[in-house]
Amino acid sequence: MKVAHLILAHSQPQQLERLVNSLHHDDADIYIHLDKKTDVAPFQHLAGIKNVHFIQKRVKVYWGTYNIIKATFNGFTEILNSGKSYQYLNLLSGQDYPLRPQQELHDFLDANPGKAFMNYLLFESEWPDGLPRVRFYHFNNFRLPGHFILQELVNKLFGARTMPNDMIPVGRSQWFTISMDCVRYILDYWNNTPKLRHFIKLTWGPDEFIFQTILYNSPYRDVMVKNDLRYIDWSGGGVSPKTLTVEDASLLKKSGAYFARKFDVNTDEAVMDILDGLVKTNY
Repeated sequence: MKVAHLILAHSQPQQLERLVNSLHHDDADIYIHLDKKTDVAPFQHLAGIKNVHFIQKRVKVYWGTYNIIKATFNGFTEILNSGKSYQYLNLLSGQDYPLRPQQELHDFLDANPGKAFMNYLLFESEWPDGLPRVRFYHFNNFRLPGHFILQELVNKLFGARTMPNDMIPVGRSQWFTISMDCVRYILDYWNNTPKLRHFIKLTWGPDEFIFQTILYNSPYRDVMVKNDLRYIDWSGGGVSPKTLTVEDASLLKKSGAYFARKFDVNTDEAVMDILDGLVKTNY
């Protein structure tokens, strides 16, 4: 079981190095997309680690914008063009961390070939908070003065938007572990459907629904599993998940998940020390 880990990172080279080392496995390669706004120099040494590669086509990433999926698709493309054969792609942020030994992940994926482990909810009935993302025009990807005023004006002039090709929108979390067959389908559909690309450029937070939506509206719906293999604490009720600390160590251990987010070495690095100890003892 060969796995490609794709990490979207923008800061904290020390923490990213720790994540990279924690993912080491003979049958795994690590690809890092570093935000183009970030100086690459403090991260460059990571390229000297075995099986670590940097995505060459970098983009400037802003929260909630189209450029996040552009960075992800650039990663998909370079991984597929690497000439290497992978069975799964695992999408991570630089603030994720594994909760279980990597061999357990590989064994699990080997026993579940061709699946798409993703967190997805139907907008209409299960996640109505997601509907404004696609029903209204959003100009947040345009870094120009007054773009929010223009956005408000356009939404007053035009009616509610609908997804191209009568697609049913689903989504919730950006992070997933999916087979390379699913990656190829998503990328091919994206590249060959300009109407969808143009539509998504004017949405908010498309990274949390576009990948799931493409698969859900495809023959691959049957391989989708409503489990993204991650522990994420949304109990704070905000737009970002809780930053995990040593106080969460017991819950992390009991979660059964393979990864968790988010962590911050400047807030609490000790929790990652605890997780390293758990992994080494195989629980």
